[in-house]
Amino acid sequence: MPRSRSPVAELARRGYQRPDAAVRALAKWGPAEELTEVVRVIAQAADPDLAMEGLDRIIEARPELLDRLGEDTWIRQLTAVMGASTALQQFLVSHPGRADVLAEPAVRRSAAELRARLLTAAGADPARAYPVTENGQADDLRLAYRTELCRVAARDLTHARPTEVVEDIAAELSDLADAAIEASLALAREQVGPAAAQARLAVIALGKCGAQELNYVSDVDVLYLAEPVLGADGEPVISSDQAIAIATKVASAMTRICSAHTAAGTIWQVDAALRPEGKAGPLVRTLASHRKYYQKWAKGWEFQAMLKARPMAGDLALGQDFVDMVAPMVWTVGDQESFVSDVQAMRKRVIDHIPAKEADRELKLSRGGLRDVEFSVQLLELVHGRVDERLRERATLPGLRNLIAYGYVGPEEGKEFDAAYRFTRVLEHRVQMFHLRRTHLLPDRDDELRRIARSVGLGSASAVQQGWRRHSRRVYQLHNRVFYSPLLEAVARVPTSEARLTTDAARDRLRALGYADPKAALEHIKALSTGLTRQADIQRQLLPAMLGWFAEGPNPDFGLLSFRQISASLGSTHWYLRALRDEGAMAQRLATILSSSRYLVDLLKRAPETMQLLTDTDALHPKSSVQLVAEMRTASRVKNTLEDQVLAIRAIRRRELFRIGAGDLLGELDLATVGESLTQVTQATLDATLQVVTVHEREVRGDLIPPTVIAMGRWGGRELSYSSDADALFVLAEGGDAEIRDATAVIKTLRSVLSRPGPEPGLDLDADLRPEGKGGPMVRTLASYRTYYRRWSATWEAQALVRADYGVGDHLLAADLLASVDALRWPEGGLSAKQLKEIRRLKARMEAERLPRGGSRKDNLKLGPGGLSDVEWTIQVLQMQHAHEHPELRTTQTLPALRAAEGLGLISTEDADQLAEVWTMASELRNRITLVRNKVSDSFPTDARELSAVALLMGYGKGESSHLHADYQRKARHARGVVDRLFWGEE
Repeated sequence: MPRSRSPVAELARRGYQRPDAAVRALAKWGPAEELTEVVRVIAQAADPDLAMEGLDRIIEARPELLDRLGEDTWIRQLTAVMGASTALQQFLVSHPGRADVLAEPAVRRSAAELRARLLTAAGADPARAYPVTENGQADDLRLAYRTELCRVAARDLTHARPTEVVEDIAAELSDLADAAIEASLALAREQVGPAAAQARLAVIALGKCGAQELNYVSDVDVLYLAEPVLGADGEPVISSDQAIAIATKVASAMTRICSAHTAAGTIWQVDAALRPEGKAGPLVRTLASHRKYYQKWAKGWEFQAMLKARPMAGDLALGQDFVDMVAPMVWTVGDQESFVSDVQAMRKRVIDHIPAKEADRELKLSRGGLRDVEFSVQLLELVHGRVDERLRERATLPGLRNLIAYGYVGPEEGKEFDAAYRFTRVLEHRVQMFHLRRTHLLPDRDDELRRIARSVGLGSASAVQQGWRRHSRRVYQLHNRVFYSPLLEAVARVPTSEARLTTDAARDRLRALGYADPKAALEHIKALSTGLTRQADIQRQLLPAMLGWFAEGPNPDFGLLSFRQISASLGSTHWYLRALRDEGAMAQRLATILSSSRYLVDLLKRAPETMQLLTDTDALHPKSSVQLVAEMRTASRVKNTLEDQVLAIRAIRRRELFRIGAGDLLGELDLATVGESLTQVTQATLDATLQVVTVHEREVRGDLIPPTVIAMGRWGGRELSYSSDADALFVLAEGGDAEIRDATAVIKTLRSVLSRPGPEPGLDLDADLRPEGKGGPMVRTLASYRTYYRRWSATWEAQALVRADYGVGDHLLAADLLASVDALRWPEGGLSAKQLKEIRRLKARMEAERLPRGGSRKDNLKLGPGGLSDVEWTIQVLQMQHAHEHPELRTTQTLPALRAAEGLGLISTEDADQLAEVWTMASELRNRITLVRNKVSDSFPTDARELSAVALLMGYGKGESSHLHADYQRKARHARGVVDRLFWGEE
C-alpha cells in the first residue's frame, strides 16, 4: 500500500465504503506492504467491504488460509463471490473447506461431470443407469450443490463482459439443476425402497430450466411421467396404477429433498404446477394419460409451456418419448382459431396484475421486461414454426437468432432484442445472487444499485437504472410491433374446412342419430356449451362424443337431458370436470347409463357425487356385507337422531345400489353376483339399522333384546332383484309378553324407517311368510316357532322354509330355529301325496288370482307358463322330495339346487338346462326392466321404446326387441314342458 497516503484514504480511493474496518482486518493478516495485491484484488469485487468482511471471517475460521492469500486465482474468485453474495459468503464461512473449489480457474463443467459429482456427493454410483444412494444424506447433496453454485458464480462474476457469458451461465445452471434432480432421485429411491425399481420415472424440465436458461434462484418447473418396468419376458412387472403410485412417492420425496431448508441450506423449489390439470391433477401420469390429455383437453398456453419441454433426469428414454409425443401437438397449436388472441390476452392480464409501485422495477413481468422478449419469440416460433421447422427451438436467445437468420425478425430489431435480454438477465442474476432469493425486482437503494453496477462493469448506480429503462422502453416498442401484429394474426388464422351447420341441418343430424326430439336436444346442447366458463369449454369438446354415445343407447333424448341436469349439479366440482376430460371411459360409461336406465339416473340425481364410481371398473365391484356394516355403523355413529342415523345408512345403501346397477348394466357383474350383492347390501342395511333402532327403543322402553331376523324368499335364496322385498321372520330366544311387545316395537320401527320414501328405493321388510300369515304375531320365541311348526304348520309354510336362512342378529339362535325346521322342509320319505296335491292346488290358485288382468299370461315373467314360479316350485318340490336322503339338495338357492338334482339323476341334463336357461333369462329381464323403467314389473313392457331399451340391455341390437320376445317365449315353452312333467305329473 503506498506510503504517500494513509491506509484509510488509500482504501477509500479504491472503492471501500468502510475503510476503517478494512484496515483493522488487514492489520490482523500481516504487514501492509505484503498485502498490497490482496487489497487490489478485493477492490475489484462488487462490494469490497463485504468481500473484506467475508475474507476476514473465513480466515478467522481457518487461520491457515492466511498462507493462501498470495494465490491469485483463489483470492480473486473467492472475494468476487463473497463481495456479490451474502448467502454464498455465509456458506463459505460455515464450510471453509468448500472454498477449495475456487482454487482453480472456474470453467464450465459438462452436464455429465456435474451429474457424477452430485451423485457421488449424495452417496450414489454415477456409473449406474439407475442410481440409488446407500445411506445417502440429503445435506451432503445440498452442500455439493452450493459448492458448484459458488464455482458458477465465480465464473460469472470474474468474466470481463458478463452479458456475453450470461447464456452459457444459464445453461450451466440448468445442467446443475438436472444433476441436482438426478441426485435427489437417487436419494428418493432409497427412501421409497426396492419398489422404486419397478417404476420408470422420467422428469421433464419445463420453463427456464427446460429451455436451459435457468436463473440462480428459480422454481424449477417439472412434469413427471411413469411406466412400469418391463421384465425379462417383455411384460410389465407391475400394473400402470402401481407404477404411478410408486413414482408418485419417489417424485414427492424428490421434491421434499430439493425444497427442504436445513442447516446445509436449500436447493430450490420444485414446481409441478404446469402439469395437466395443474395442482388439482395427479402428480404423475403415464405416457398414455398425458397423450390423452394433450390430444383432447389441453389449452393453447399449455402447449406453449410444452415448447420448452426436455428430459432432464430419471428415465431419459421415457422422457424423450414424452417430448416426441407432445412436440407435434406443440407445433400445431398455432392452428387454433383464437390462439394468438389468447396469448395476447394472457400477457395483458399478467401486466395488469403487477403492483403499481413495482412496475418500474419488475425485470421479468413489466412492460419491456424479460417476458416481453420471451413471448415475442415464442409467439413467432409457434405461428411460423408450424411449417418452418428451422424455427423450432426451446431457448429464447437461440430462438431469436433463428428468427433473425431466416428473416422473421429484422437484423437491427433482433440485435436490440438480444442486447436487452442479455442485459436484463444479468441484472436479474445479480439481484438474485445477493441473498439467493427468488426475486425479479431491481433494488431502489443506491448502495445495492452500486454493488450491481460494479458487478456488471457500469460506473454508477444511476447507470444501472438508465440502462434498464433504455432497454425496457425499446423492448416494449419492438414487442408491440411483433406481438400485436395484424399480419401475425392473419397468418395464424386457419381456414375452416367444414362450414358450421345451420340450425335446421343440426336438427336433421340429431334426428339421424336417433334423437326423437331434436329441437329439445339442441336446447340442451346450447345450455351445456354456451358461455366462456371452463365447464362450458370442456363440455363443448366432450359433447360430440357424448351425443354419439347417447345415440348408441336406447334413449338418447333422456340421456342428454339427464346429462344436462347432472352437469348443473356437479359442473363446479373439480373432480367432475377432470373426470369428464381425462377419463374417456368414465364419460362413455356415464353416457351409457344416462341413456339406458331411469333407475340409475334417479339415484344419480339424488346423489350426483356417486358418479365417481364410474372412473374405474374396479370401483364397480361390490363390497361385502362386513365392509358395509362397518361403514354404516361408523356413518351412523356420528349422527344424533334416529332419523339422521337411518339417513346415513340409507345413503350408503343408495351408493351401493348404484354401484351394483352400474356394474350390471355395464357388463361387469353377472346375474349371480348381482343377486348376491343386493343380498349383502340388504343384510348390511338391516344389520346397521337394527342396531340404531334398538338403541333408540331402549331409550324409550329400557333394556330390551332385539329379535334375530331370518331371511326368507329371494333374500334367503341370495337371489334378490332390484325390485325385491326382503321377506323375513323374527325370533327371540325366550321371553314373555313384555319382551315380545318390546321386540315387536323394534321391528315396527325398523320396517317404518326403511320403507318410508327417500332418495333411494325404500326397503320393504315383508313378514307375510310368518306363522299364521298376516294374522299371526310379528315376533315369536324359539319355543313358539317350534310348537307352531310341529303342530299347526301348513304345507305352503314348509315350502317357504326351503329358502329360510340366517338374516341378521344372533347366529346361534338362527341356527337353532333353522335346525328345528329341517324335518319340516326336508321331510323324511319326501312329500306325501296329500302334500304334493296341496302344493299343486296352491300354485294353480296363485296363478289364477295373482296374474294381472288384461295382461298377457305368456308375457308374465314370474307367473306365466315356464316363468320363474314354474321353475322355482318345480325345484323346491324336488328338494322336499329328496333332500332328506341327499343333503346336497339342502340349499336355499335355485340354480345350485337344480344342478345338485341333475347330479343325483333326479332330472336330466337337458331338462335342467332348459329350466336354468329360462330362469336366468327371466331373472335378467326383471332386473333390466327395473333398470330401464325404474318401476317394478313382472311383464314385458308394452311401450315399444321401453321394450327396445330392455332388448339392448339384454344384448340384442336396435330393432331386435321382437327377437328378444320370441327367444323368451321359446325358452318358456320348453321349460313349461319340463314343469308339466316334473311338477304337474303329466306324461
